[in-house]
Amino acid sequence: MKKDRIVVKVGTSTLTNELGNSNLRTMEKLAMVLADIQNMGHEVILVSSGAIAVGANKMHLKEKPSTMRMKQAAAAVGQCTNMFLYDKFFGYYDKTVAQILLNAEDITQEEKKENLSNTFSALLEQGVIPVVNENDSVSYTEIESEERLFSDNDVLSAVVAVLCQADKLIILSDIDGFFDKDPRLFKDAKLISRIERIDDSVYKLAGGAGSRRGTGGMRTKIQAADLATAQGIETIVTNGKNPEILYRVVDGESVGTHFVGVN
Repeated sequence: MKKDRIVVKVGTSTLTNELGNSNLRTMEKLAMVLADIQNMGHEVILVSSGAIAVGANKMHLKEKPSTMRMKQAAAAVGQCTNMFLYDKFFGYYDKTVAQILLNAEDITQEEKKENLSNTFSALLEQGVIPVVNENDSVSYTEIESEERLFSDNDVLSAVVAVLCQADKLIILSDIDGFFDKDPRLFKDAKLISRIERIDDSVYKLAGGAGSRRGTGGMRTKIQAADLATAQGIETIVTNGKNPEILYRVVDGESVGTHFVGVN
């Protein structure tokens, strides 16, 4: 079996339950599966959302914070909570994790970008699993835009995949993949299992440039897939409710929607 470098992105809806608490069962299962996949010889990078939601809940806020100062405060608390849980759950399976928090300039400034790439390489060489998130607690540009909030780290995961020259990007969503229409609204929506080329027609199905939500919240996932596949990185969008689906992806089975990397 080919040994791949795999970036897995997991969103807030997967990491938290309806009450806003951490979904411990899913987080522990995710850690087990990723640890097992690493044991198979693959290199694993986890891009994780959820800091603001988890932090807001832990701070006992009655509603999602709306001001910048409270969003950043919630992010700071949530980052601590999430990393504590990841360290605990991955530790069950004898794995070491490292936290990497990114700002936009870390990617756009060449010197910082090179240093970041070297850090990822060093961690992966040592068998460490990097856990990546945007640095929401200090970088207001990452959370001030409603569109960025909604993206929930989709595009970040693609940027990380490109930076680390990954073989696969797997985006775990709260729906089964990319449909021809919103499956939450239309019972006859059909899953598109394979997309060879991301063009205007695909973006149109995803809601177009003027839509924040699009087809089941797919627009930013299409943007991420577009960025990654342009660099030859195959991208899979599938449901993260049961993290064991990652085994099927690694085994090459048809799961969710497969965006083919451009050679």
